[in-house]
Amino acid sequence: MSGETAEAPVLIAGAGPVGMTAALALNARGVETTVLEAEPEDRDRSGSRAIYVHGSTLRTLERLHPGLGTDLVDEGLIWPTRRTLYRGKEVFNRTYDSPGGRGDIPHFTSVPQVVTEQYMLEALDEAGIEVHWESAVETVDSSTEGVRLETADGREWTCEYLVGADGGGSTVRSEIGVDFEGDQSANYFIIADVEDEEIDDEHPGLERMFHYDAPEADGRNVLLVPFTGGWRLDIQCYEDDDPEELIGDERMREFVRDVMGERYEDNVTWASSYRFLQVKADSFVDEHRRVLLAGEAAHLLAPFGARGMNSGIADADEA
Repeated sequence: MSGETAEAPVLIAGAGPVGMTAALALNARGVETTVLEAEPEDRDRSGSRAIYVHGSTLRTLERLHPGLGTDLVDEGLIWPTRRTLYRGKEVFNRTYDSPGGRGDIPHFTSVPQVVTEQYMLEALDEAGIEVHWESAVETVDSSTEGVRLETADGREWTCEYLVGADGGGSTVRSEIGVDFEGDQSANYFIIADVEDEEIDDEHPGLERMFHYDAPEADGRNVLLVPFTGGWRLDIQCYEDDDPEELIGDERMREFVRDVMGERYEDNVTWASSYRFLQVKADSFVDEHRRVLLAGEAAHLLAPFGARGMNSGIADADEA
């Protein structure tokens, strides 16, 4: 330890969308805050991640930092058509005349999370909010008087309040002794980003497609969603599938070719696997009510309704 101790009224662990929203929300209310992030400033944020941004989220960000919500609207796209198939047969198809609604803030926008984060970082810089990179929280000690913590860069910090927005594996949650319990799906899902430089609001095939028991995926369920720069391909695995084998280059090329066509088979830029989780912390605060958990540090949700990042941003606005 360097012996250096820094003070801040409020510290936020995590510079993801939730942590950055918490910082902007506190700043908008006149509360000075500092963000501590485990990763380096040039961190690799590969993958589209949370691509669906709710209209309520956009309005929150616009209120906290004018221009932020509309910037994301300008960067994102809105798909007008929803289509559902079962075993190769279309069972639902609807195209909306005004899928985003009216006004400056639409019902949603579809944009990669890395783009959202970049605009949020710029908003923090404009607001004069400091981010300390490579400063993972290692210990947390709270009391009725405040919070004391240590970070990986050798610093000690004291603050009145701490917001733990450091993700599903939250050190902050562990340090305050809060349990994390719930369920996960038995089967995995595989997910891939498929690049398409022609994607924009005028693209003729702009649609969100669910295909149940898709023959092209050997009877697996398939979701295909457009976002700025490409498509999200999400496939439900069988319980006996090996997800690591399925996200390998050769097998992903086959999935993309069979589901989307040969023109896309060489366009996979990222692939991963995950399970549906329904997990919640047994408390969102420490015993002294000095530490607050937000976002995935507090709860992990199945992706239905795109509640992950959107719920976390709502948490942060209430911090």
